[in-house]
Amino acid sequence: MTGGGGRRGGAGGGGAVRGDSGRGARELKIRVKTARGRKLSSTRWLERQLNDPYVHAARREGYRSRAAYKLIELDDRLRFLVPGARVVDLGCAPGGWCQVAATRVNATGEKKGKAVGTVLGIDILAVEPIAGTTLLELDFLADDADRVVREALGGQADVVLSDMAAPTSGHRATDHLRIIALAETAAHFAFDVLTPGGVLATKVLHGGTEGELLTLLKQRFDKVAHIKPPASRADSAEMYVVATGFRG
Repeated sequence: MTGGGGRRGGAGGGGAVRGDSGRGARELKIRVKTARGRKLSSTRWLERQLNDPYVHAARREGYRSRAAYKLIELDDRLRFLVPGARVVDLGCAPGGWCQVAATRVNATGEKKGKAVGTVLGIDILAVEPIAGTTLLELDFLADDADRVVREALGGQADVVLSDMAAPTSGHRATDHLRIIALAETAAHFAFDVLTPGGVLATKVLHGGTEGELLTLLKQRFDKVAHIKPPASRADSAEMYVVATGFRG
């Protein structure tokens, strides 16, 4: 299970992605020729990456993946990553969401006069160090994971993030069920570690059964928003649910 994430720690909070070419300049689309031994799907993926402005922006600004901009856009809209907040990022590899969270909650202490937050990244994979982030190589499904997290945070979490995605099968209905199952698991974990008033932001796929997840979240949170950030590709069924005001 992996999440979203930028290579160099301490990159800025970010905003709208702008092209490198300047105003009025014509953008040139890179075409990739199909190579011997390369599947057509791989060629299309490579072409999309080479022409994706978020991929270029992530490299330029030091984020570990374009997914960082999804969290930036969610937080720009709802403002839940505030200085001093304690954040848990589930399935954090490669670390882009941790980078964004660390900057915005002031986990590195660079914003003088602002409260210093805490960011805890969890993944079953090893993740390279990230400035302002504590990383745990841990399965959050383990029986004592919630206790380990609370001990690492020194208390309850203010925000739980999940950009986790299960390996895709190519079968839309199966992939949808897998990612909704992950989102539901993240939600139940959040119920165990969030402080009253806390926030959960998790990825889902639009497709039907996410209605059960929304019903569950509405029982435990004051507000539940269904958002597709601009950085989420238009041809993807990916969306995000942000639930605020945890009732405890």
